Order: sequence, then structure tokens, then C-alpha cells
Amino acid sequence: MSKAPNGLRFRAVAPVAVGLLALCLAGAAAPAGAAGLDAGAAALENRRGLSDLVIEAFHRRDLGWEIYAPLIAREIGAGAGPDTPAFARTLAAWQSVHGLGAGGVVDAATFGAMNMAWLGRRPFVAASRRLCPASPAVASLSPVPAAASYGGKAMLLRPAALAAYGRMLAAARSELAELRRDPRLLTVFSAYRAPDEDAARCLRDGDCQGVTRATCSAHATGLAIDVFLGAAPGFGPDSSADANRLYLSRGGAYRWLVQNAGRFGFTPYAFEPWHWEWTGEQI
Repeated sequence: MSKAPNGLRFRAVAPVAVGLLALCLAGAAAPAGAAGLDAGAAALENRRGLSDLVIEAFHRRDLGWEIYAPLIAREIGAGAGPDTPAFARTLAAWQSVHGLGAGGVVDAATFGAMNMAWLGRRPFVAASRRLCPASPAVASLSPVPAAASYGGKAMLLRPAALAAYGRMLAAARSELAELRRDPRLLTVFSAYRAPDEDAARCLRDGDCQGVTRATCSAHATGLAIDVFLGAAPGFGPDSSADANRLYLSRGGAYRWLVQNAGRFGFTPYAFEPWHWEWTGEQI
């Protein structure tokens, strides 16, 4: 694992390593079904599934897995497009290692296994299974600098999380031309939110246990950030509408995060492309 500041250890797992291990195992001894894989047929099935696979992993019905394609490719270590034979072969090796057969097709069982892995990398998820984690004292939090705040909004984060975010933002601006063209990208539009304020919002919105609001939010820990990735025409940056999430998932800023946020100790909430949580501090 990578060392976090102050001797803390990041909990993010490098999924590419898992994919590479799967490929090595597949090359050493072809798993049952993998040797006879029709990668071309699997690629065609994946092409259809990108828009029509039924996913019910987030308290509502999703149609298609294209929104999650960057995360899936990262998970299995795929460099090829999601509708290619090369992707199908890489996926088949990953499936074999994880006891999911070796069909090379993203199906409901495969997506479910990946989602469990993604959830398992979020310390907040494990902590909130018992009780909603206690919020930090507001006096212990640090203000998000205006240059890193979307629209100059006043927000707070735990100091170590803020420092890690600052390093990530600096790296993204150095490595990604898209951010130099639009400096709003990856700025924070939501950080620490007090539990009573979140409760009032969810009651106002009438969605206290859905995907858009929750009575127990990771934002109450001071370790979660929502970052600006743009927005599809007619939508806000945190709209959970499928059209908006798909638009964000196709953007260079999000794809950079998928590949690089783990370097800085951040892990995603798969349903919301804009939501990332720092794993370098115990909840």
C-alpha cells in the first residue's frame, strides 16, 4: 500500500494489478472456458450491453453499463475499448480469477462483483454498517481555498484530506490540458456537510434514503468531496440523471480521476462520477 501523510496508510487497492495478475494466470494455464472464448462474439454482446444491460445495484434501475466503463476497465486492467475482443479477453481472465466463469461479457453478476469491490474500498461504507460515523468538530476542519472552490463557495474538509486533494488537483492541472482550458474542472462544489443540514435537505427533497440524498452521508465525515466535472446541457453538475452521468463519464477529467485518484488516496462512489472519498484517515 502507499503511505499517506503522517504515517497513515491508504486503503485504495490497485485494481490494475488484479487485472494483470488475472492475465498472467490466464497465460500460464487457460482457465476453464477461457481457451474456447469467442472474443468477437463477446465483444458484440458487450457492445449491446453498454446500452441495454439491466443494472439494479444503486436502489434504482440502470440501463446499460457505459457510465461505469472507465471504472470497469480500470478494475480489470484493460487498455482496449469496452466493445473490443481485447477487452473481452481481459475481462474473461478477470472473471475466471473471481469465479465468474470466463465469458468475457459484462453481465449482472460481473457488475455486482465489481460494485462490491468498489464499495469495499470506501471506509465510510464499512463504518456506516454499524452506526453513522461521528462527525469531526467543525473547529478541527480547514477551509477549502478559493482557487479550489467551485464558484468561490465556502467549504470545509479535514486538513489531511484537503492537503491530499490539493496535491491531486495540482497534478491534474499539470497533466491534463483540459483542466488548463477550464480551471473550474475538479474544483470542489461540496465537502463537509453537517448531519443536521443534510437531514433538512433530504426532507426538503423527499429522498432521505435514495441515491441523491441520505440521512447518513459520507460528507459528514469531512473526508468526501464532490468535484466539478462539467454538466450535460440542461443539468446541474450533481444531477443523477442518466444523461448527465453518462456525459460526465465520457469526459477527460473523470477518466483522469479513475486512473489517478488512487495515487492520492481517493476512491470513488461508482454511481456519482463527481463523488470521491479520501481513505487516508480512519473514520
